[in-house]
Amino acid sequence: MAGTPVGSAEEMITIVSGLPRSGTSLMMQMLAAGGLEPLTDGKRMADASNPRGYFEWERAKSLPRYPESIADAEGKVVKIISTLLLSLPNARLYKVIFMERQLAEVTASQAAMIQNLGTSGPALSPDAMQRALDAHLKQVKAALRSRPELNVLWVPYQDTLMNARSVGERIQQFLGVPLNVSAMAAQVDPALYRQRHADLHFSEV
Repeated sequence: MAGTPVGSAEEMITIVSGLPRSGTSLMMQMLAAGGLEPLTDGKRMADASNPRGYFEWERAKSLPRYPESIADAEGKVVKIISTLLLSLPNARLYKVIFMERQLAEVTASQAAMIQNLGTSGPALSPDAMQRALDAHLKQVKAALRSRPELNVLWVPYQDTLMNARSVGERIQQFLGVPLNVSAMAAQVDPALYRQRHADLHFSEV
């Protein structure tokens, strides 16, 4: 039947998604340590904002035009940011680990990264940016409810930092594959949690 996902468990594609600066790179790092093979091209190098690497796959940006390129991720884990998530073709099966982080922290982290890179950011106030991100997330979540082939586990970023082993166990159960949960938890460094909501001085939506 048209629109029905097909494929075996071996063809399952694991996706790490979320807003930029929501912990997606950390989750990719954890899953790689846990035993999953990451799909990454290594083109974006580690820097001060992500000292342990970005784990990005450049071809993900072309998914709206070439959705079948996701076939390269069969049996692997790949990072697909939230704006590209719904470009995935529906004739496949996916397990999506969606990272959630307080929007005040996301916008502060994005601003810090832009400053570190010495580039210009969007001409929006932090409050306006948070409202835009909140609207985007609501659209994505509504769309995901109509995409049963995208099986989603929502993972709070703060939980990942503070209860890494518990989060690792949840992910292992969700994916249904054996993972080295201890190795996953060992990747978490709370010292890298540099944009905490309690330390920020603008309001959160």
